[in-house]
Amino acid sequence: MANRKIIKIDEKLCNGCGLCIPNCPEGAIRIIDGKARLISDLFCDGLGACLGHCPEGAITVEEREALPYNEKEVMKNIIKQGKNTIIEHLRHLDDHNEFEYLKDALEVLKEKNIKVDIDEITEKKHEVHHQGCPGSRVMELNKPINNENDLSGTRASELRQWPVQLHLVPPAAPFFQGRDVVLVADCVGYAVGDFHKDYMKDKAIAIACPKLDNGGELYIDKITAMIDQGNIKSLTVMMMEVPCCSGLLYMAKESIKKAKRKIEINSIVISINGGIIEKN
Repeated sequence: MANRKIIKIDEKLCNGCGLCIPNCPEGAIRIIDGKARLISDLFCDGLGACLGHCPEGAITVEEREALPYNEKEVMKNIIKQGKNTIIEHLRHLDDHNEFEYLKDALEVLKEKNIKVDIDEITEKKHEVHHQGCPGSRVMELNKPINNENDLSGTRASELRQWPVQLHLVPPAAPFFQGRDVVLVADCVGYAVGDFHKDYMKDKAIAIACPKLDNGGELYIDKITAMIDQGNIKSLTVMMMEVPCCSGLLYMAKESIKKAKRKIEINSIVISINGGIIEKN
């Protein structure tokens, strides 16, 4: 066993309403003795699709020692629930960029001679009426343009997209197409006072923490896909001066090596007090 993310159910908060169960097609949750219970580590992928459906806030995600999630075992339960559940489960994996799990799921369907249109599933992820995780719904945001000379009042956000977290952004999202992209360490936006004005204006963005986020290899694959599928114009990596932050630039460079397209890559190192230490 190894540490990984997995759901945690607070018995004191849970009222046994069961609203979480339909939103866990993996079959990891059951109502037992009037409370929602996690019946097996093997069935919980730790992505938290059930979180937003608990009216009591009894479900959270924690990181602890747990049995590895087994997609092939989960699919045996998914198949029993019919084609619509199969499609929603595959879309759930695709929404969260769990490509290895998706591959395992498709292998099981092939073995069982069950046919699904995977292209349709991945395309629907980009529709306005997104049916997956609300936090990963793709949106381009239209906002008023700031007057750079006006320092009074409240400055409007320069954010023009949603989502922004690297695990959640679809690599071929419309807001990436032909755009300059800023790949930002989580802490940078808090250190740089004029981050929105100086670095986000007219840019697409993805944020990540190379030290605390899981799935470094997934990040490399994601950035590679952003280059090849998202057709991004350039990539600027912004990181803090602390040593762990350099992992973000390493992942970007590895992605550039793997990508079929070649693009310009820049890096900016930010000091703890928000100044620029190095710019390449």
